[in-house]
Amino acid sequence: MSQDIRDFATPPCELLALGEPTHQEPAFGHIRNGLFASLANQGFRSIALETDRVSALAVNDFVQDGAGTLDTAMSEGFSHSFGDLEANRRLVAWMREYNEGRPAEERLAFHGFDAPTENTSAPSPRRYLEYACDYLGLDLDLASLLGTDERWSRQEAILDPATSIGDSPEAAQLRAIADDLLTSLYTRAPELIAATSRADWFRARTYLAAGLGLLRYHKQSAQRIEESARISRLLATRDALMAQNLLDIRSIEEQRGATLVFAHNSHLQRNLSKMRMAGMDLDWFSAGAIVGSLLGRRYTVVVGSVGRSEALGLGEPEPNTYEGFLQRRITTWGLTTAAAVTTARTRTDIRPEQGYFPLDQAIVDLADAVLHVNAGPATATPTPGGLRVATEGGEA
Repeated sequence: MSQDIRDFATPPCELLALGEPTHQEPAFGHIRNGLFASLANQGFRSIALETDRVSALAVNDFVQDGAGTLDTAMSEGFSHSFGDLEANRRLVAWMREYNEGRPAEERLAFHGFDAPTENTSAPSPRRYLEYACDYLGLDLDLASLLGTDERWSRQEAILDPATSIGDSPEAAQLRAIADDLLTSLYTRAPELIAATSRADWFRARTYLAAGLGLLRYHKQSAQRIEESARISRLLATRDALMAQNLLDIRSIEEQRGATLVFAHNSHLQRNLSKMRMAGMDLDWFSAGAIVGSLLGRRYTVVVGSVGRSEALGLGEPEPNTYEGFLQRRITTWGLTTAAAVTTARTRTDIRPEQGYFPLDQAIVDLADAVLHVNAGPATATPTPGGLRVATEGGEA
């Protein structure tokens, strides 16, 4: 057992994935902060969180250059309400402090790697396509094809394929326009970068990729196929977009250092992700499964596990479960190789509203390591770089 993430970040690892089994246990965010501080001292230069990539640009502007304020970065730079989490606020504040006075090549970068979607809703691609048009200096009439934003953003547009406009002639035309915009972005790259900057070019590409991703997501929502297959394809599309974002982030960061990525286990694990929702059995390959198959040994995944949790209302695990095995060996929190985790039974004392995905043999077999939290919420103890990491007891 170890509390040193550096034991699991040895070369050739370039993308180190740290998973949490639920978004509702705060201990994982605090532990992540301390582990990232340790990794920053080892040459990691970026972190990617499960939040909208375009929104996260505002956070990166703050942590790298001091643009805006911490409050603005938290309110505008996160999706899915993740800006409200205290651990995320501490992370952003610490990254800004760490970067102060350092040369650009040594500053830590903050990335989101999610698409701007929820599983049951997705916004209009308007702002993303218009941003790309403005950067390219093009005056295209997108409004007549887009219509009102509400046509895209209402839940029915995702939940009911008969209501979706994602496969309409207008949407098809928008996809063609977006593809042409992407081609123009590349064919004109020398001119555009000379007139603006590499950072501005990458920002425009990020916006355009988000717009294209939304158009593809909306198209999947319009497919009139069996419902569980349709929802599984939507989940797969979202994770495919996440994977593309992670690969793009690595292309930006590869000359500066490795990247820590933090998200739910179901987005990072190598094995097939599965979920039961509204009576449907859903499955899809996660961003981690996709990226792992492409990067090979350059991708390392540490999956998260929790014993008991006040925040979740989760009691002590039964001894013959994976969590029970880890609970007997880890008194606060700790990291262990996945190979050291013995075969056990999958935990069953879980309620859907807890959002907890228990460990099973498939996830353990294809993970490199497991991060187990004995109990949450947690107290905080000092860690390298001034961040604080969670341990057993209560939240500081």
